[in-house]
Amino acid sequence: MNKPTATVSSPRPFRRVAVLKGGPSSEREVSLRSGTAVAGGLREAGYEVVEVDVTRARLKLPAGIDAAFIALHGAYGEDGGVQADLEKCGVPYAGSGPRSSLVAFDKRLTKAAFDAAGVATPAWEVLSAPGARTLPLPVVLKPPCQGSSIGIHRVFRHADWAAAFADAVRYDGEVLVEDYLPGRELTVGILGAEVLPVVEIRAPRGNYDYVSKYTKGRTCYLVPAPLSGLETRQARALGLAAFRALDCAGFGRTDIRLDARGRMGVLEVNTIPGFTETSLLPKAAAAAGYSFAALCDRIMRSASLKGR
Repeated sequence: MNKPTATVSSPRPFRRVAVLKGGPSSEREVSLRSGTAVAGGLREAGYEVVEVDVTRARLKLPAGIDAAFIALHGAYGEDGGVQADLEKCGVPYAGSGPRSSLVAFDKRLTKAAFDAAGVATPAWEVLSAPGARTLPLPVVLKPPCQGSSIGIHRVFRHADWAAAFADAVRYDGEVLVEDYLPGRELTVGILGAEVLPVVEIRAPRGNYDYVSKYTKGRTCYLVPAPLSGLETRQARALGLAAFRALDCAGFGRTDIRLDARGRMGVLEVNTIPGFTETSLLPKAAAAAGYSFAALCDRIMRSASLKGR
């Protein structure tokens, strides 16, 4: 395979770009790392880069910016807030638009969209009180509007339910309760219309939590995932179907579970996936032949105003 290089023959549509990083959410530190990496990749690809540390839910760009690369995880970055502000400013940006970002960010809206589109996903319910649960154990508890596995709990015993619920509910006032689907953890990267190689995640004790995600060497990543030809095709098709069900654009990542009986279920779609040294989209892109700089360049070239 001939690997795409950091620069390509066609001229870049943008010269001076802003990399938005940091943000006001609980994922600020991860976002700072992603943004720094992206800025380096874009500079290697030949862009003039201005790194913008966003400290609150308000956009202030330097003069002369041609386009933006959003590396903001969590609130304001992934919920459509910064996308709407960029639209108002007339600054093109890479990735999904305001509405799609909001639907992907809020796990309640995501699950409803999956059900409406017929995308396979584990059974779910939304609770504001611990005594209202109807799904049998084991289940997974998720704050609806948090990322990086923050506030997520797997509950296998009734004795653990109350404490797990109390922790999860404190973030957003409600909890998404989801049927626990045991098995292998897969992720499918999307780059424009291209579906990248499937990645399998093997975390300690099967728990891909915050520490496992961002501690180098703690989790094993298999790229491409050791699946049968049929399983690979199914995972890639399901990943793309979920991405399209939310009307996402540009780039993203779909997380999937595969159980021992061969059933797959989509967990979520990430519209601003990580770009750190342990992140999944760069690993999948590398397996497809993209250097990190070429990946950043490819994404930057897709920048547009979604509302126009």
